[in-house]
Amino acid sequence: MSDIDLDGTVVTMTGASVGLGRAMSLALAAAGARVVLAAPEADLLEGVAAEIDAKAGRGRALAVRTDITVRGDCDRLLAESIRRFGRLDVLVNNARRPVRGPGIPPAGNFLPFWESNPDIWQESVHVNVNGTFLMSHVVAPHLIRNGWGRIVNINTSLGGLSQGRNSPYGVTKAALESATLIWAADLAGTGVTVNSLLPGGACDTDPNRPPDPKLKLWPVDIMNSAIVWLASKLSDGKTGGRYIGRLWDESLPPGAAAAGAMTPPALRTAGD
Repeated sequence: MSDIDLDGTVVTMTGASVGLGRAMSLALAAAGARVVLAAPEADLLEGVAAEIDAKAGRGRALAVRTDITVRGDCDRLLAESIRRFGRLDVLVNNARRPVRGPGIPPAGNFLPFWESNPDIWQESVHVNVNGTFLMSHVVAPHLIRNGWGRIVNINTSLGGLSQGRNSPYGVTKAALESATLIWAADLAGTGVTVNSLLPGGACDTDPNRPPDPKLKLWPVDIMNSAIVWLASKLSDGKTGGRYIGRLWDESLPPGAAAAGAMTPPALRTAGD
């Protein structure tokens, strides 16, 4: 990872309790950021905060139990960030409804859409789309007032947006792809940028995933370098982009690595 210094930068990470959210939170703290950890699982959040304290120094992490589908929780998360660190600069929308777990078939909720559980479908839309909107709706005015900020929406590969048996998850991520472009346009000229970031394939984050020797799993830290760059002033002016963690070349300077990891937005093609 590069020597990007995020000292003085305050980042909120939703879905910070496990997996990609935990890995990115640790990387941001190691780069000097203060990290506000958000998720419904208070005990897991406290564990991540303790890990950051041990590895990056005490006082860099704040755990705030948060349900992003509840507006009051989103308001409290921003308020707690300001109370503890004086500000908020970066929002990483990483939280999602799991596609595996209790009440879901062992292979996950990867079914023809007419066989999907309607409750799971609506819960997924509520968390992945409505929750991401609520969190961003609360944070954006604060970032605009500061004249600088970042919103990063964690997304999925193009195949995940269109392949069969991948709704509602793929549907919700397509919505976030659209939101990234629209919000970037809405925020143009404010100093606040909006970008998508994705691993670029399946990651080794899901303990409930059935073993599959044919499936290549990328490491859980696959997006760490990209999220540190996106949270820094080095990414000023870069907005509406789609960055892929597995394409990040650690041997290059951060700007060149970012250019190599960026692909055209999935919903924008020549001639549109």
